[in-house]
Amino acid sequence: MTILERAAPVRRFGPRTAAVAFALVAVGCSPAGQLHTSPGSWAAPGVDLRQKGEDPLIVGHRLMAAQEYELAMDAFTRATLEHGLTPEILSSLGSANLGLGRLGQAEELLRRAVKQAPDWAEPHNNLGIVLMERGKTAEAVQILKRAFALNNGESDAIRDNLRLALEKFENTPHSDGQSTENDTYKLVQQGGGSYLIRKSPDL
Repeated sequence: MTILERAAPVRRFGPRTAAVAFALVAVGCSPAGQLHTSPGSWAAPGVDLRQKGEDPLIVGHRLMAAQEYELAMDAFTRATLEHGLTPEILSSLGSANLGLGRLGQAEELLRRAVKQAPDWAEPHNNLGIVLMERGKTAEAVQILKRAFALNNGESDAIRDNLRLALEKFENTPHSDGQSTENDTYKLVQQGGGSYLIRKSPDL
């Protein structure tokens, strides 16, 4: 007897058996077959049930650009729950406080941002603006010069703020250094974006 002859015989199914087997496969692929699947398999394919909403930090920057400072403050506060008090969030909170006329709080937050990120130009720029608003023009000039150097002079916003600070320092040496109604400042955020801060009646 050959090796092939000693091998186990192959079972052959008749047409009826084959039809039953095909029917079982079809039932397993039908919606009724989902009874044997896990609960999570009922979700539509491609839908991420864990998807989160938009980053409140990004929302806050958009609100700042729209001069919605109170709403921006709320968004930045929520962002601390996700990111912690990073230099960017400290700078953002300080900038929102500046928009609301809360200069003392703005200065404190921005000084903390500068301390945590001494080589980051953006919080230096924004701190310089607060210092100008508070009449600390000489220090504002030094801070903005630092921001300009850290940015290698590439930011038009920082350049414009430094020019304004120098003009105020050179042209009004005997004044109290307070801003005029026509002053506008350009706050900058991470990534190179910027938005204007205009002097409001509260400042």
